[in-house]
Amino acid sequence: MSRPASATIHTDALQHNLAEVRRRAPGSRVMAVVKADGYGHGLERVAQALAGADAFGVASIADAERIRATGSSKRIVLLSGFFEPADLSLIRRLQLDTVVHHETQLAMIEADRDPAPLRLWVKFDSGMHRLGFDLADAERVAERIRALPQCAEAPVWMTHFARSDEFEAAATADQVARFDAALECLGGARSLSNSAAVLGWPAAHRDWVRAGGALYGLSVVAGKTGADFGLRPAMSLTSRLVAVNHVPEGEAIGYGGVYVARRPLRVGIVALGYGDGYPRVAPSGTPVLVGGQRAPTVGRVSMDLMAIDLSHLPAAQVGDPVTLWGPDLPVEHIAEAAGTISYELTCGITRRVRFVED
Repeated sequence: MSRPASATIHTDALQHNLAEVRRRAPGSRVMAVVKADGYGHGLERVAQALAGADAFGVASIADAERIRATGSSKRIVLLSGFFEPADLSLIRRLQLDTVVHHETQLAMIEADRDPAPLRLWVKFDSGMHRLGFDLADAERVAERIRALPQCAEAPVWMTHFARSDEFEAAATADQVARFDAALECLGGARSLSNSAAVLGWPAAHRDWVRAGGALYGLSVVAGKTGADFGLRPAMSLTSRLVAVNHVPEGEAIGYGGVYVARRPLRVGIVALGYGDGYPRVAPSGTPVLVGGQRAPTVGRVSMDLMAIDLSHLPAAQVGDPVTLWGPDLPVEHIAEAAGTISYELTCGITRRVRFVED
């Protein structure tokens, strides 16, 4: 029998979350961001479940090729843009939209002699300081874009928020104000909002919202889970108990002996570890579910296995299912314990985990 570690993908949750994003941003078109293999949920599976979105957002041409291979004719936006002139022919062949965020990309298009049209999204840096043209250059960039014979239609003007998950911080409102002021004289559609802004900044929704984590039922808002916003988790990570042992008081458990039993313990061993994508840094006390009841991890997570304290669950036995995260145990709680975000955990599930749909 293969390893019992499995990730169940709830496609009905994906569809529910898309509907919730539309409910929250009723005047906007929705780009479903499916980069990082659909946030670890499986790109093709996610693209099929989210076929009702207005566009897909990807980070690479390879991801766009995978979506096209499914037969989808959905609008696809290359969010990081292209990297070399040869990419432009692939963008045209696959009928992709592409983001333009840097002078070098603009120069590549200007030097391109193929008259076939391109659909462009032009990114400005309003405060993230990662990608985007300087807002002071907005009119100059717009003039160059409009002069391109390949520009098939008016571009979408866009920016990206750095702190939209902090609903009380002024940073997002400041970014919106800077973006609006710089582009005041430019017509055309706008796209500002990522998932956190969809949830917390309705004034920033505009023409297009770019929903990523929210579609998978994930939250990056401190102290909040996706369920707190009416979202449903789209992944359950589960495995089984493969051993139950008795550990005497004073004995150390796991690598490094970092956890020492303060009393006699009944310890279960779960067939799942960091080789499956569970965070090695998750400390002792991180919860799992056994038979729907919480049990804490003890000792370091190893590559293939982890130990949990079953002392309060005398009926638990070898073969029982264990939930590492899912609807009844939010992945955000595991991420908080590990000092990371839920996005990283779902994106990190490895290929040896069996994926199933419900």
